[in-house]
Amino acid sequence: MTRIAVDAMSGDSGPRTVVRALASLIKNHPDVDFQLVGDAEILRREIAHSRLKGSTRIEVCPASQVIAMNESPAQALRSKRDSSMHVAINRLRTGAADAVVSAGNTGALMAMGKVFLRTLPGVDRPAIATFLPSQNGRVLMLDLGANVDCHAEHLLQFAVMGSVLFQQVTGTVAPRVGLLNIGSEEIKGNELVKAAGSLLRASHLNFIGNVEGSDIYGGQCDVVVCDGFVGNVALKTSEGLAAMIRNELRHMYSGSLYGRLAYLINRPILQKLRRRLDSRQYNGATLIGLNGIVIKSHGNADRYAFARAVEVAIAEARQGLTAEIAKVIQEGLAQAIRSSA
Repeated sequence: MTRIAVDAMSGDSGPRTVVRALASLIKNHPDVDFQLVGDAEILRREIAHSRLKGSTRIEVCPASQVIAMNESPAQALRSKRDSSMHVAINRLRTGAADAVVSAGNTGALMAMGKVFLRTLPGVDRPAIATFLPSQNGRVLMLDLGANVDCHAEHLLQFAVMGSVLFQQVTGTVAPRVGLLNIGSEEIKGNELVKAAGSLLRASHLNFIGNVEGSDIYGGQCDVVVCDGFVGNVALKTSEGLAAMIRNELRHMYSGSLYGRLAYLINRPILQKLRRRLDSRQYNGATLIGLNGIVIKSHGNADRYAFARAVEVAIAEARQGLTAEIAKVIQEGLAQAIRSSA
């Protein structure tokens, strides 16, 4: 059985959303056991009012504390040793779980992962990586917020890890790696990007050069690499734009009788577009580079979005991605560094 530890108390939506998300998954994943970590009384009450009632595949793991979304990671490490996030991470560390999912404080989750799980050999900093839609299917982007200040060597490591993850998940041989920049020319960008570009061009990776923000969804590359500040801004901008497009379409079609009639005609196409642009189905970012599978959900994820994050954890745990990535990353980083020296 695959065992998924779920931090049920963190995030904006609370344990009810988490329990309902698992209730929607448990039937379709008969080989998965779920460990709900948090306030035992609250969790048992929510389970009793859900389709999980009576299930032998749900274990409640008590935790008396919760890490706030605005809490300092250092403070959380010092004073929240019985938090739902820490208890979930500890279950992964001790082998009681195969993966962890949390919608909580990103900084605290990354800090606990680095302290208690450690990083994989050859990795200085873990990164946040997630799949996004593109014209050719999907693209993997990293880092999305874990490291706002980076060195060129870190971007090289991100590229190696992203290439491995993309290959393992999709089966694509030699994924195309692009470096996010303000232009495609080698002379453009700040010193960090220029130095990282030099390392990537000398590496063994299938590096296609610099890519611009407009290329992220164009299908020109499989893996987009950037520092966490740029990546997080790009991601949140994309989510905001998608939400604006949905709202504008809703207003246009509901504002008149003609619009409502047009909606009835175009409904199948619009529903397909809505699903394609729905950021919830891409929820669940991998904290890649840690010695264990840790998946970060959006803090405001609803039941559907949180379920998608759990499915990412299930898929990675089933494939044993940590061990595979560790092996390939160690070999790949050594080769990349030798090539770029």
